[in-house]
Amino acid sequence: MTAVAPLVLVGAGGFARETAEAVRAINQVRPTWELLGFLDDDPGRIGTEFDGVRVLGPVARAAEFPDARLVVCTGHPGNYFSRRLLVERLAMGPERYATLVHPAAVLAASVGPGTVALATAVATTAVRIGAHVAVMPGVVFTHDDIVGDYTTFGAGARLAGRVTVGEGTYVGAGALIREGITIGPWALIGMGAVVTTDVPSCEVWVGVPARRLRSVEVPFEVRSEVQE
Repeated sequence: MTAVAPLVLVGAGGFARETAEAVRAINQVRPTWELLGFLDDDPGRIGTEFDGVRVLGPVARAAEFPDARLVVCTGHPGNYFSRRLLVERLAMGPERYATLVHPAAVLAASVGPGTVALATAVATTAVRIGAHVAVMPGVVFTHDDIVGDYTTFGAGARLAGRVTVGEGTYVGAGALIREGITIGPWALIGMGAVVTTDVPSCEVWVGVPARRLRSVEVPFEVRSEVQE
């Protein structure tokens, strides 16, 4: 019998639940992971179950599972910095993080540790996807795209070829990115935006075609390292 590895998901929100479903799908193809549960700092969630998976305790309990692999499953448009801050807080090496690709995703890409790609995500060829990236269903990366660590892609976002997305950027659901575009670190691209020009770091861009809306309020721990 094939051995399975213990796995803990950090966070117990919607993305974590979707990741748990991806784990089930992976295991249906080949038993790979023993999902032990979620860790979450919300005291109202601790001890409860979501979709049959128990919240074991706060994030600090990660140290109690030295043999388990981890995936940090947090982040939304209102706070898309949390994944990086949690990884830094956990202070574990990259070998401790699992990479989870749903069996219904097709990725011709290098994929970093801690990254999750959900069903029907596609990377066509020569794509590089960094660490701790969240790829929702239906996302398309085309040739030679480069995706930085801690980025998030909402469902149905599509990147043309040779796009570079900087660390931590949030690309909203259904957004379209023109070929050859560069998006700076920690930018936020609104839902359904059509990006036809480069986007500076730490800015919100929305609309068709996308235009600058405002600056992003970036936490000090992140802002101090952003390369303008």
